[in-house]
Formats: sequence, structure tokens, C-alpha cells
Amino acid sequence: MKRCSLKQKIDLKGFSLICHSSLAVRALLILFCGLASFSSILSQPADSWPMFRGSSALTGTTNAELPKKLKLHWTFQAGDSIESSAAIVDNVVYVGSMDSSLYAVDLATGKQRWRYATTGPVQESSPCIQNGVAYVGDLEGILHAVDVKTGKALWTFKSESEIKSSPNCTSGGVYFGSYDQNLYCLSPRTGALIWKFTTEGPLHSTPSVNGNQIYVSGCDEMFRIINATTGKQLYALPLGAYTGASVASQDDFAVVGTFGNTVVGIDLKKQEIQWIYSHPTRSFPFYSSPALTADRVVLGGRDKMVHCLDRSTGKAIWTFLTRARVESSPLITQNRVFIGSSDGRLYELDLVSGKNTWSFTAGAPLTASPAAVHGSLAIGSQDGQPISQMQKKSLLKV
Repeated sequence: MKRCSLKQKIDLKGFSLICHSSLAVRALLILFCGLASFSSILSQPADSWPMFRGSSALTGTTNAELPKKLKLHWTFQAGDSIESSAAIVDNVVYVGSMDSSLYAVDLATGKQRWRYATTGPVQESSPCIQNGVAYVGDLEGILHAVDVKTGKALWTFKSESEIKSSPNCTSGGVYFGSYDQNLYCLSPRTGALIWKFTTEGPLHSTPSVNGNQIYVSGCDEMFRIINATTGKQLYALPLGAYTGASVASQDDFAVVGTFGNTVVGIDLKKQEIQWIYSHPTRSFPFYSSPALTADRVVLGGRDKMVHCLDRSTGKAIWTFLTRARVESSPLITQNRVFIGSSDGRLYELDLVSGKNTWSFTAGAPLTASPAAVHGSLAIGSQDGQPISQMQKKSLLKV
């Protein structure tokens, strides 16, 4: 079996929500009326971020409106590192942790609704929420289906090795990769195996689902297109290097970063490589999964940079230098890019110019990816220090 070591474990912990500033001011300055106002706003029909990268095609984009300046509203403390990216559905934040847990946290208050004990640590597998069920994988190779109302298990499925891939859920199946080299499709209702496709190396990434096709890459250095119904391979293209990042797809285009220090754009209609990008002087792997718009590709690199590329040509439009490797995957909303860095900062960049317009210092590496709904943005951190009572009091006076 081909193995590829993609990431070192960091045993730290923490989770943060950054929220609409004016909303936080009302909620905290006018305690009772403010809380009632917050609740009534949240009861309105809201958008959601139901899975890793926000949608089945893994584009990392949303139309959620965020305020001009984000402000810390609450932090939730898990028992170990949070490298899993959050999902937000119906005013609840769902996130996995290395403390062998899946948490449901109230969006308005930051209070825990329930904790589900997984079989093993949840590292990078991020929950997918669909039809009242949360799906997530753990390092013991177990895929869990959990009732979002009760926090109780509905079913589990055991693969033959660890699951770092995030499940991708559609009405036709729950799709995920495993280090046992298989891409799985399970029944969303029962967890029964519908099909599995065997590759030639571990599958770390989350499969991208676009229509009836699945796009996946892994340690066998191949980009594969799989029929979502039958599990049969339609075709494959060599990437020249293994991947840990997930494929983003839109229309007839797909893109993924590799450990060969390249980003590869793929023409799905012609079934060929459209372009290959590599930085002219900084040769480092791309572990971050790309965000994809109509004309741009944005992703982080282990070269400490955020890269923005022209979608048609793969040419660099701008780069932004952080102080450490960027393994977090970007979120794009309304020409704003949000991305974490291992330097402990969450950055907001202007999509057009790449200018840094805002940042938040978390104080610990941010390798998880941001999730956003109207008015709020959530991201997990590897911060092992809980907020002190003095810090909590100061937050209440904002």
C-alpha cells in the first residue's frame, strides 16, 4: 500500500466564532433586550454552510453577508485540537475534535447542545449535515451518522483504515475516502455499502460531487472521475504528484493543489490538463483546498502565501504573504477572502487586489477552514488556553 504522510498532529485545542459586530454590541451591551433581538434575528430563514467547503462541489464560496468589521463574540473550548472545519445549519455549529468528539454548539450563545463520542479522534474530517443527520469520520476508520436533534448515533460504518476525508452528502449517497485506498458510497439512511472504488493509494481528500460525477485525487497521483451512481471510473488523468487537498469543481472546470508544488487546472469537457501553476521562486506544497469563483482560484500554500490565480490561464493575479504555512482553505464571499494561517491569524483579503483589509489574532495555528452564514463566521483553532474569567468580563463590556 502506498503511504503518504501529509500532516503532523498538533495536540492543542480551541474553537472560535467571529460574529456580526453590531449584533454582538446589542447582545452584550443591552443584555436581555439584546439577547431577545439576537434570537429573533436568528429565527429568520438563514443560509447554511452544511459541509467542508460549503457545498458538494467544494467551491468554498457563499453569498452570506458579513459585516464590514468582524468582532469576537464567543469561544467554545473542546478537549483537544480542532482541525476539523465547522458546519453551520439551523443556527447550530457542528465541529469535530481530536478529543474523539463531535460537538453541536449553539450559534447565538456558544453553549454546547450535545457532545457525541466518536470511536477515535476526529482530525480533519469535517461534519456534513443533511436531512437532520450529521456525518463525520474518525481516525479509527469509523464513519458516524448522528441525529442532529438528539446527538445519538443512527448508524456507523467501519472502513479498514483512518478517515481524514470529510464526507460529501447527497440524496444518492454519503461519499468519503479512507486511507485503506477506497472511495466509499454509503446509503444515507442505513449506512449500507452501495459501492466502493479502489485506488492505488490512501485517499485523504474530500470527494467533490458535481451532478452525477465525483472528482477525487489522492496519494496515487491521479485525478479520477467516478460515476456517482455506479462507482465506475469514467476516466483518470495523472497529476504528477500526490495530493492532500480536495478538488474544487464548477461547470466544466476542476482545480486542485499538489505536493509537487503545483496547482493543476483541469478542463473536464476535453478531459485534459488546462494549465499548471507553480510559483517562480517559492517551491512548496499546496495542502489548502482551493476556492473557486467564475474567474479566480484562491488557495493557500506551505510557502506561507495565499495565491490568487486566473481561472482561465492559471497565471498569478496576486499573492499575499503570511508569517507561516497556510493549510487552511479559503472562504470567499462578496469579493472578500477569509483564510487562516499557522501564524495564528485569521486574515481578510480583498479578492480583487489581495490587500489585507482585516485580521484577527487567535494566538495559535489555524489549519481548519472558516465557515460562514449570514452575520457570522466560525473557525476552529489549535489554541490550548481557555478564556479566563477576566477575559470573559471584558468581552461582555464590548
